Order: sequence, then C-alpha cells, then structure tokens
Amino acid sequence: MQFTIQQIADALGAECQGDGGLTIVRAAEPGDAGPTDLAMAMSPKYAEALSKGEARAAVLWEGADWQAMGLRAAIFVKRPRMAMAGITAMLDRGQGIEPGIHPSAVIDPTAEIGPDVAIGPLTVVGARARIGSGSVIGAHCVVGMDAILGEQALLREMVSIGARAQIGDRFIAQPGARIGGDGFSFVTPEVSGAERARETLGDQGDAKAQSWLRIHSLGAVEIGDDVEVGANCTVDNGTIRSTRIGDGTKLDNLVHVGHNTRVGRDCLLCGQTGVSGSVEIGNNVVLGGQTGVVDNIFIGDGVISGGGTKILSNVPAGRVIMGYPGIKMETHTDVYKAQRRLPRMARDVEALKKAVFKQTPSD
Repeated sequence: MQFTIQQIADALGAECQGDGGLTIVRAAEPGDAGPTDLAMAMSPKYAEALSKGEARAAVLWEGADWQAMGLRAAIFVKRPRMAMAGITAMLDRGQGIEPGIHPSAVIDPTAEIGPDVAIGPLTVVGARARIGSGSVIGAHCVVGMDAILGEQALLREMVSIGARAQIGDRFIAQPGARIGGDGFSFVTPEVSGAERARETLGDQGDAKAQSWLRIHSLGAVEIGDDVEVGANCTVDNGTIRSTRIGDGTKLDNLVHVGHNTRVGRDCLLCGQTGVSGSVEIGNNVVLGGQTGVVDNIFIGDGVISGGGTKILSNVPAGRVIMGYPGIKMETHTDVYKAQRRLPRMARDVEALKKAVFKQTPSD
C-alpha cells in the first residue's frame, strides 16, 4: 500500500508543494521517519525533530518553510487532528484477515452472510444471525442467534455479540468487546440492607441477610450506525426494553454500559467509565475517564464530565462537571483551591489561639 504526496493531499483537500509524485509507504514521527515515510510534523515543536530522521516529505502547518527543513515535498493542513484522521485511514493496513470464510468457522445453516464478508478462524455464527455485506469478522468471534450486524462491520478478535442484538452499519469492536451479556440485576425476597441504606442514606435498619435472586434479561442491545466500542467493553442486555447506543457514539476501552441504559448520538465515553442501569444519556455527551454514573438518572445533551467524576444526580444539558460528587467544574475548582489552603488556615488559627491565650487579662 503506497500513495503519492499529491494523492494524500487531494484526499485531505489540502495544499501540497514540491515533488507531488514522491511515494509514501507509511506515516512516522519526525525523528523516526525514513525516506519513504511521511513525517507527521504538524507544529513547530514536532518539526524540530526532523533533522534526526531521514524524511523527504512531511505534513506541516500552514506557512511553514518546508524547503529550509531540507524536505522535497510538504502537505499543509489547517486542523492537524482532522488531517490525522484522513491520513491514518489511508495508511491503515488492517489486520490481515483473509477474504472469505475460514474452514474452521462454524456457521449455522440458517444464518445469512452478505456478499464480500470475511470470517476468520474458529468464529461461530448462530442460528438466523445476519451479517451485512463487506463485514470483517476476526478470529474467535461469536455472533449469537438472531443477531443482526449491519454492513461493513469490523469485529476484531474474540468479540462476542449476544443473541438478538441489533447493530447498524460500520460498527467497529476492538478485541474482547462483549455486547449483550445479561444485566447485573438481583433482588432479595424481603427489603435488603442495601435498599434500606439507600432510603436512609446510611442506616440498614432491621434488614436481615438474604440470598440474591436473579432477574433475567429479556431485552437485548440496539446499536446505531458508526458506533465504535473499545477493547473489553461490556454493554448489557436490557431487562425488558433493550439497552441502546445511538449513532456515532464511541466507547473507549473497559467501558461498561448497564442494563436498560440509553446513550444518545455522538457521545464519547472514555476509558473505565461505568454507567449503571436505566440511565438516560443525551446527545453529544462526553464522560471523561473513570467517570461513574449512578442508576436511574438522566444526563442532558452536551454535558461534559472531567476524569474521575462521580455523577450521583441528574445533570442538566450543557453543564461541565467534575468531582465526587460531580458539581459544576468552576465550583469544584474553587473547592479544591480552598481545600489546599486548609493546612495553612489551621496553622493560622492555632497561632491566633496561642496569641489570645498569652494575653494578660485586663484589669
């Protein structure tokens, strides 16, 4: 797989100068780039490393003096990260999954496999499952009975899609993702200590120890178009209704979405975020890494939570929050600053106490 500088520039809608016919095989950081590499030097601080490599071509910021850098060609971009998206898509060599169905794959006779589908070794496709055209299913994957997978899906190795899941087009699942496990839903014959503590915010009352009984998951998972889930993500089936993830939403590695939860369009759920059951999340929401969300609340459109936030109550649309519990970010910052001043304030108070006690009582 190789492209000319002109081809890459045209694909990006960007300007190029110099030898547009120069052939590029891969992208590289400036200091590591060789003669057939495209150096990613999209800001002056990265361009400083060009002299350590052997790059003949680079992606640069607008107005950069490419000739002074000793380059033969350059591509100029306005928004570096957008350029990264286009360049990496062009130069991605994939995972090497061979076209067609591997002989060791187990495909139920009633399953429907679309045209141009690749299925890797030891994959299992269940009864009446449907896999859309152009999809690539890696090794050791499972697509459960009655599951629907849209066109141009990519399942990396060891992904499992549970029974009755419905997934849209261009779905991407990284290694070990699990879609459609049963929800974590249990009940005790009588009111439990946990229920009492939640009601009273602390006291278990007279609740006794009991065994937990399983509530089965009769719902499934529904996922829209252009959704991506990271490695070892888990999305649970709904109890009665299906758990839903909207179009364009992206889940990072180790994200958990609990039963009955509904996530809107174009959301980002970053690494190790955990969302409890029956949460309603709006559109364009960003939950930073290790955000935790309590069950049965809503998070409005456009909310952003900083990393480590614990969301314990409803969040109105557009709010930026942080902390434990999650509060407005500016308020959290003020609280943090005040907290850092506490040791000094304690020393000042102690000094004042000593000064007052040393004073001689007036006559």
